Amino acid sequence: MGEEAAGEIQLHIAGVRGQHEVEDDHGKRAEEAENGGGNAVAPPRMSKRLRWWAVVVVNIVFVLGGQSVATLLGRIYYDQGGKSLWMQTVVQSCGVPLAIPLLLYFRPKSSSSSAAPAPRPRLAVIGAIYAGIGVLLAGDNLMYSYGLLYLPMSTYSIIGATQVSFNAIFSYFINKEKFRALVLNSVVLLTFSAALIGVSHKSEDTNSVIPKGKFPAGFALTLSASALFSLILSLTQLTFEEVLKSDALYTVLELQFWSNTAAACVSVAGLFVSGEWTAIAAEMDEYGKGKVAYAMTLAWTAVAWQLCTMGLMGLVATVSSLFTNVISTVGTPLAPVVAVIFLGDRVDGVKLLAMLIGVWGLLSYVYQHYLDDRAKSRKKAGKSDD
Repeated sequence: MGEEAAGEIQLHIAGVRGQHEVEDDHGKRAEEAENGGGNAVAPPRMSKRLRWWAVVVVNIVFVLGGQSVATLLGRIYYDQGGKSLWMQTVVQSCGVPLAIPLLLYFRPKSSSSSAAPAPRPRLAVIGAIYAGIGVLLAGDNLMYSYGLLYLPMSTYSIIGATQVSFNAIFSYFINKEKFRALVLNSVVLLTFSAALIGVSHKSEDTNSVIPKGKFPAGFALTLSASALFSLILSLTQLTFEEVLKSDALYTVLELQFWSNTAAACVSVAGLFVSGEWTAIAAEMDEYGKGKVAYAMTLAWTAVAWQLCTMGLMGLVATVSSLFTNVISTVGTPLAPVVAVIFLGDRVDGVKLLAMLIGVWGLLSYVYQHYLDDRAKSRKKAGKSDD
């Protein structure tokens, strides 16, 4: 009897151990599934994934909402009598103080753990990078200000869609992104869409106040601004990956704050050096909707651009500069609709065709990255099965 009881106890212990091993195996498979392999999914990991998607969605909303509102308010500023190009450049970066409360709230907490914190680059290196990106931002903002003054909002937005084409090129050389057939197709289509707008412009296609004879300059400056903006995004991604080696929220906010501070300083200096600051009082008096509307237009433009910038930085750090530019370009079909509703722009057959070609190019680009993601998942699943 004693031997039988001892045997039952040993069988019971072996069964418990086997159960624990099965549970441990399930846990490992769940972790592998989170990394791309296996079929099981662990609930805690899933919640982490959902949080990641929530961050991405919030940043997308910031980009699309901020971009559309800021562009619309910028066009309204010119239509109601605003003339200062440097003022429009200043408001694209002067909303940077809005990031200060977030910087204070999300600043890294001092930890008592023995683990050493990740080393940060030298202050001189970080400062040079932030200042360099800020100067590029200021120049890009100025060119966009010219483009928005010289072009109807719908035309301006469609030409701006070429930034995806430029970003594909910069990402290939700077961020080592693959340049596949569908991406090349997207580049060609988006470039053709912008060219179609360029050769078919009509001065009467909008109710906005557009200076006569300035369309070629507006076209060239907007195209150049799109290229520079794409370069900035690729350099930002490179900074997160190779210099800061972090995509934490505080790191994103820090880069946004200091680069926009540098851009604001350059823009304010340009406002004073150009002498446009002397005409601000008269511009406010002559503004079509009154002084309060003038101040509110500039204030909300600054807020909208800052939200857009926050979303852009967040997407670059969380996903990639390519994905960020795709999301930014998603607003291209929205802007002409907004311009038709609020500004009286007319969408003729050529412009509608250019929009459809641009959307086709965008979908081609998105589908290529969908295929790439599927291929990566299958590759990881195959390694896990081995």
